[in-house]
Amino acid sequence: MNNQLFDKFDSVSAKQWKQKIQFDLKGTDYNDTLIWKTNEDILVKPFYHADDFQEHPNISNTKATQWKICQSIFVADETKSNLKAIDAIKRGAESIQFIIPSENTSIHNLLKNINTESNLLYFELKFLSETFIKKLFDILPQAKINVDIINNLAKSGNWYTNLKADFQGFEKFTKNSKSFTIDASLYQNAGANMVQQLAYALSHANEYLNYLDHNIEPKTKQSLQVYFKIAVGSNYFFEIAKLRALRILWNILSSEYNINTDCYITTIPTKRNKTLYDYNTNMLRTTTECMSAILGGSNSISNLPYDSIYHKDNEFGERIARNQLLILKHESYFDKVDNPSDGSYYIESLTNQLSEKALGLFKNIETNGGFLKQLKEGTIQRKIKENATKEQQQFDSGEEVLLGTNKHTNTNDVMKNELELYPFVKIKQRKTLIEPIIEKRLAENLEQNRLKTE
Repeated sequence: MNNQLFDKFDSVSAKQWKQKIQFDLKGTDYNDTLIWKTNEDILVKPFYHADDFQEHPNISNTKATQWKICQSIFVADETKSNLKAIDAIKRGAESIQFIIPSENTSIHNLLKNINTESNLLYFELKFLSETFIKKLFDILPQAKINVDIINNLAKSGNWYTNLKADFQGFEKFTKNSKSFTIDASLYQNAGANMVQQLAYALSHANEYLNYLDHNIEPKTKQSLQVYFKIAVGSNYFFEIAKLRALRILWNILSSEYNINTDCYITTIPTKRNKTLYDYNTNMLRTTTECMSAILGGSNSISNLPYDSIYHKDNEFGERIARNQLLILKHESYFDKVDNPSDGSYYIESLTNQLSEKALGLFKNIETNGGFLKQLKEGTIQRKIKENATKEQQQFDSGEEVLLGTNKHTNTNDVMKNELELYPFVKIKQRKTLIEPIIEKRLAENLEQNRLKTE
């Protein structure tokens, strides 16, 4: 840029800006008035400046020009799911994620008339079956399969079979697929703060890497592709920084194991801030959450329908969710710049702080026996509960705002007859090896009380 435009303007230091702000505050304390602390113990300043950095931040290697619109489909019926996938592709979906609950699912029927060469297909399995996985690879060698045994343990409280059998199955799957997935969306949906989410995702991955380091050949290990599934909330700039921090942390960890330092991130909006009442506000939340995912460098985004917490899968809700992504890509030009958040002093500062704090927590977890040991002892669950309780208190007091629910409420809004799904935590007594990590929305208690008075 031609510097002649700025010859008549002197540069202003961070110190000078702060002095000007203090003067304008007319005696009010700068720190008490303009600096606030997050649940991650990060102090957010009113402005950020180049003086905050000793050297220019590194350029990230993400390519926002290549992010994919993904449609998630729960496979209850192969024929219906097949037709839904074909329709979604015609309407703009660039990849499909099939969520498969049973190994009796017919892959041939599911993939009928789908162009498997031009469309990325992901398969999230809710079971661990070597036979099914082999059959799937035989039919579709390029299939991207998500089997996360630690996520299943954390979410259900039990292994699929037992620790040894599950890890043996994981090992065989990884050798065949040369990939594995860390589904860290559970931690966000259960109420973990961002530092915890990053540290738990990293420690979760480290359990796999440590096992594979002793059980697969170096050549296979070096070619591994690692996928992260991340939930994003509505803290816009922090969520951008969270995804950027994840890539930095993964680079650090993977370098120690001498494997691929690049990771593939697929994101989905969180369930935690979604509401039953004034449900259209969910569309606003998911829109900004998808924007954070794009700007943070996500490779693939699967949007959450606005009515997903209380309606069964339906064409209208899914079309709206997909169209939100289509508008972001084709009308809002969110695919024109590779790394749009680079160089923002605020986002760069948040990225660095989240990375440092998460790395510190990760080291603490590993020093104390690792992720599985702390899950078994209940430490991870307790820490998530502590933050979730803090967030709940903030919501109950009105400090954390969900419009239409705990602020600007429409008292005429009734939902009792709209519930096709039970939108609250389900309590099912069962024997588990560990205490499961439970997902819970912030608005659940308030909504249950409102339903009783309709």
